[in-house]
Amino acid sequence: QIHLVESGGGSVQAGGSLRLSCQASTYIDSYFMAWFRQIPGKEREGVAAIFTGGAATYYADSVKGRFTISQDYNNTLHLQMNSLTPEDTAMYYCASTSKYMSASRRLHFSEYSDWGQGTQVTVSS
Repeated sequence: QIHLVESGGGSVQAGGSLRLSCQASTYIDSYFMAWFRQIPGKEREGVAAIFTGGAATYYADSVKGRFTISQDYNNTLHLQMNSLTPEDTAMYYCASTSKYMSASRRLHFSEYSDWGQGTQVTVSS
């Protein structure tokens, strides 16, 4: 099991940017890693995913063109969030799995086995 720790959340005005980071406790080559977000009373929503073995990326339609997922070679996952709107307000979670999954499943929370504790993002209008 991988231990994941998120950071970088905070409060920002609409139109602003934030960069989230997720530090993994071990080498994350050939893993699917993803960012999810959740607001109270709603299901956890997949935002972006990446396959660390080849850097293929996947995005929810709601964030395409605004968010960018990336990895660095220090076992860290990032989510650059630009042009933020109040609808992006949520708790953001980092997740990982070593299991292969089809493209249609890569933003489904049930496919991921390891989770961070979350970091809050609040966007004000």
